Amino acid sequence: MSQRDDLLTVNQVLQELGGVSRRTFYRWRELGRAPICVRLPNAELRVWRSDLLAWLDSQREAV
Repeated sequence: MSQRDDLLTVNQVLQELGGVSRRTFYRWRELGRAPICVRLPNAELRVWRSDLLAWLDSQREAV
């Protein structure tokens, strides 16, 4: 499969998560509970879409 994996900005991730606040996202990072991020040389964070989807999948609760 040759599907392209996008690098998402923090704002894009927050939108994908349904409007989670930036403060909440950074709190999750402090607690080690956020998706894996990539820090660019300019200090901005990005998240690979595949990592976001894997993280979301790992957050599922057993029913």
